[in-house]
Amino acid sequence: MTEAPSIADRDSISKRESGVTEKSPMRLRMEALIKEKQSEIVAALQKLDPENKFRTDTWSRPAGGGGISCVQQDGNVFEKAGVNTSIVYGTLPRPAIEKMRVNHKAIDPDVDSLEFFAAGLSLVLHPQNPNAPTVHLNYRYFETMDNDGKCNAWWFGGGTDLTPTYLYDEDAIHFHKSIKDACDKHDRGYYPRFKQWCDKYFYIPHRQESRGIGGIFFDDLDGQEKDQEQLFSFVKDCLSSFLPGYLPIVTKRKDMSFGEREKQWQQLRRGRYVEFNLVHDRGTSFGLNTPSARVESILMSLPLTARWMYMHEAEKGSREERIVGVLKQPIEWV
Repeated sequence: MTEAPSIADRDSISKRESGVTEKSPMRLRMEALIKEKQSEIVAALQKLDPENKFRTDTWSRPAGGGGISCVQQDGNVFEKAGVNTSIVYGTLPRPAIEKMRVNHKAIDPDVDSLEFFAAGLSLVLHPQNPNAPTVHLNYRYFETMDNDGKCNAWWFGGGTDLTPTYLYDEDAIHFHKSIKDACDKHDRGYYPRFKQWCDKYFYIPHRQESRGIGGIFFDDLDGQEKDQEQLFSFVKDCLSSFLPGYLPIVTKRKDMSFGEREKQWQQLRRGRYVEFNLVHDRGTSFGLNTPSARVESILMSLPLTARWMYMHEAEKGSREERIVGVLKQPIEWV
């Protein structure tokens, strides 16, 4: 007896025969969006450093889906830059279903397993110059399906945040204003709500400080928030706001002079970044615990170099002390 084609197989046939349109399932539209934005972002970053080409790896998962990893290392502008898309088809076991039902009541509580789909664009840029900030972005879509591929629960998540080594107020204001403008197109309550969520999420409890100076973060936005089309449009606008929000900052800072002191401080701050990502980040944990996960793509977020020094403290009245103060007490930038 011939085995019925999987949902991933059927989606591949649909894309091949009909393409992706506004009438396609949301999972196919989100996949198309993140691939389009990945190409756009990588092209813009490549222009900053034409000599050092991004390495592009396309990979597939046995259970369905795959991804594209675009990474640049040891460049003139970025020590490490990664822009990844990931598409995952899989099956949720009952314990995972019960956990997800806490936030998503549309999920059937009486099944032992459930098909799911996840798509996301994830980006981390670690510049060479300590005056240029690290930036992180992730936007994702998740849905559960019955066996014929019909969606029965869905949600969006994501955000973007800035992690400077040295604080330039005008950069922080520009970055936050870009995100706020994108949020305000859809709901004027989004930016303050998601900025506060970001400050709370990217907090390192054992250091009692934030990873960076924030941005926005949200998760589990489903039909109880707004309808699917409205939330998809919101995510599209957030993605479109990234390059105008970050490129002017890195362009302005990438060629500034710096010395050994600044480089050492950058390495210490990178250590904090590593601590958060490996100890507290839910996305890293989810990725590493997903069967057949591509570990190289998941750990793309880590910097090429970092440093830990015993009992190091920033000098009183220094630029280093100023950024630590802001990390311990978040600021409203706009």
